Amino acid sequence: MIDRYAVIGNPIGHSKSPPIHTAFAQQTGQQLTYAALEALRDGFADVVATFRASGGKGLNVTMPFKGAAFAYASHFTERARITQSVNTLTFDGDTVYADTTDGAGLVRDIQVNIGIPIRGKSVLLLGAGGAVRSVVLTLLEQVPTQIVIVNRSGAKALALQHQFAAYGTVRAGSYADIANEAFDLVINGTSASLSDGLPPLAPTSFAPGSLAYDMVYGKGVTRFMAYAQEHGAQHSADGLGMLIEGAAEAFLSWRGVRPDTQPIFAMFQTSSSGRGSGIG
Repeated sequence: MIDRYAVIGNPIGHSKSPPIHTAFAQQTGQQLTYAALEALRDGFADVVATFRASGGKGLNVTMPFKGAAFAYASHFTERARITQSVNTLTFDGDTVYADTTDGAGLVRDIQVNIGIPIRGKSVLLLGAGGAVRSVVLTLLEQVPTQIVIVNRSGAKALALQHQFAAYGTVRAGSYADIANEAFDLVINGTSASLSDGLPPLAPTSFAPGSLAYDMVYGKGVTRFMAYAQEHGAQHSADGLGMLIEGAAEAFLSWRGVRPDTQPIFAMFQTSSSGRGSGIG
């Protein structure tokens, strides 16, 4: 019997996870299928139960269900427990194992694919939602000089500061609080790029040699990336690499083999992907 995996979200039609994992399976000789499942906003548990009952082995979880996946699981990796955001579930009888690979995917893309070390750098995270929560811990593990989280609601940013303060230097506030500061790595974790928007970020926020990274993918050069390039960022990238590298981490946890991600990039290197100047 061929093992079954899937990604669950709402909406889900845009997801690139099925072709990515199908390519991983072909590359590594693994026998599996990978589909996309859409659940109603209050129907996550029901869809997961049906998938498990039909023999499903594991799920990737995308928005808006990462918190629901955390609540659904029974066992956690340390990074999932601390982050309280889950994007990978593994089923073994009545046991549900949970992990989060978003942070690992982001860090690997920045440090391996783009070739920029995070250690000793100042990092600015834009937004305070689930996308940012899922990567703070892994970024802190790379020992930056500081991580600053800014959000339109300073209270939400402050909540993340409190959540992760024990693991490194985290500061939080509003966009106005960092108007006179510049950073080596600026990561857009807001949803602004989905609607061609731009966070209210000062043009002086980009230090010489900085990287501007947009977690959104498939939008080409986003308005955030263009803004960063216009105001001094040396490098820019969208979130395609984060997606692919995070998927490889999940595949490794499921199948015990880590696929080579580089051939997968070639599948998506079209005008819809924004890998900007200075990106190898």
